[in-house]
Amino acid sequence: ETVTIESISNDQVKDETATKTESNDEGNDQNKNKILIVYFSCTGNTKRVANNINSIIESDLIEIIPKVPYTTEDLNYNDANSRSSLENKNQSILPEISNEISNFEEYQTIFIGYPIWHGRSPNIIFTLLKKYDFNNKNIITLSTSSSSSDSSASILRPLAPNSNWNSPFQRFPSSASETTIKNWIDSINIDLNE
Repeated sequence: ETVTIESISNDQVKDETATKTESNDEGNDQNKNKILIVYFSCTGNTKRVANNINSIIESDLIEIIPKVPYTTEDLNYNDANSRSSLENKNQSILPEISNEISNFEEYQTIFIGYPIWHGRSPNIIFTLLKKYDFNNKNIITLSTSSSSSDSSASILRPLAPNSNWNSPFQRFPSSASETTIKNWIDSINIDLNE
C-alpha cells in the first residue's frame, strides 16, 4: 500500500485517519507488525529502492518532502558553499519537512531511506528523527550512493537511543538490482506478525 501525502487540510487528515482506523479494526490482524518505509530522495535512486522494497513487503510508503526543495546547485558537493555542503558542516541545520505522518504511532518497524551526502545521511533525516517519537521502534536504514560508504550510524543512533537499530547500516549502489534488494530483505528476517 502506497500512501501519498500532499498538502491537505486537518479535517481531511482526520477523515483519512478515521477511515484507516475503522479499516484496521475490521480485520483480524490486530497484532500485526505494521511497517512504514519513509524515504528522502532527490535524484530518484533512493525512491527506486524504497519502491522495490515496498513491492516485496506489506508496508506503507511515504516520501519525505522538504519544505524548500533541493536544486541541482544545492547538491553540488564540489562547491563548499552549496546547501548540501553547508548542511554537512553544521548538524544543527534542520531542513523543514513539509508533509506529516499523521498515524506514525501505529508503525512498529520503520525503514528510513536516504541518499548519502558527504559520506552520511542528509540533515533532513535528523529532522525526521527529532520530529517523531521513535522510542521502542525497529529502525532499518537503507542508503544509496554511487561510491561512498555510509558513516551515519554514529550520528543517527544517538537521536533515537531507545530504538532497535539494524546493524550494519545497509548501503545500496545506485544501480542496485531488484534481486539484490530482495536478497537483503530476505536476509533481515522481518517479523510481519509481531
